Amino acid sequence: MNRKIAVVGAGNVGASCAMYLAEANLADVAMVDIIEGLPQGKGLDLSQAGPVRGYNAMIDGSNDMAAVKGADIVVMTAGLARKPGMTREDLLTKNAEIVGGVAKEIKKHAPKAYVIVVSNPLDLMTYHMMKVTGFPKERVIGQAGVLDSTRFRTFVAMELGVAMADVQAMVLGGHGDTMVPLSRYTTVAGIPIGELIPKERIKAIEERTANGGGEIVKLLKTGSAYYAPAAATVQMVRAILNDEKRLLPCSCYLTGEYGIEDMYIGVPCILGAKGVEKILELKLNKAELTSLQKSAATYKEHMKIMGY
Repeated sequence: MNRKIAVVGAGNVGASCAMYLAEANLADVAMVDIIEGLPQGKGLDLSQAGPVRGYNAMIDGSNDMAAVKGADIVVMTAGLARKPGMTREDLLTKNAEIVGGVAKEIKKHAPKAYVIVVSNPLDLMTYHMMKVTGFPKERVIGQAGVLDSTRFRTFVAMELGVAMADVQAMVLGGHGDTMVPLSRYTTVAGIPIGELIPKERIKAIEERTANGGGEIVKLLKTGSAYYAPAAATVQMVRAILNDEKRLLPCSCYLTGEYGIEDMYIGVPCILGAKGVEKILELKLNKAELTSLQKSAATYKEHMKIMGY
């Protein structure tokens, strides 16, 4: 394969990304991690699954960031995982150090790459990645709303007992407790869920979606979600590599859209070969817009901690 994806971090999210990327036959994969032997072992294991699973992608592992050289897209998953009782914001200082260091290496070894950030706190780390690399805002995107919308779709499908593929949803805002699920834009085979689910149940589903990551952290007790985050990330990779022009909610850099400026936050965008090709401004009602702006405002103090 001529195309290459670099995955920084060979933990559960990174390894799952590598597996999904290989099974989609999208590109060869280079996994990088600071733990000696971890990316090499997982890469070799995944490569040996190829003959059975029917993929030709090769997965190599390395402890050297130089391995990202030539990557079309770099997926940033490295960082501390959330533990029970820990908010995404608790991770800020330590993960900012990790992301900042990786950003410098990406700038050095893969200056033309697109970067998809998965590390938490997601929106803040995406902003940090863009600032440290100096890459154009269109080339640095956070994986947020794709995952949150997928969770919303799952819970709606479970509520109604329908096929998950028939549910379409849109979740905006920060990747955390302040996210903004847009039930008005959520449908089942084109039918608004307001016609299918009582208001009180929709509210409960919205709340479960907002706490979706925390619910899994509590259940696992020793880590956080990785299958769904990896699947959502690969959807974004596919959209860019194949120039699919997908309309997806991603963490994008805003320059006044929705009344928000100089910040990454989850908004609907068209994702294609040029990265974020367009940001769509939906006609939000007053409550939705207020919630979105409030979601963004929660990050202002955290950005100051990071020196912005």
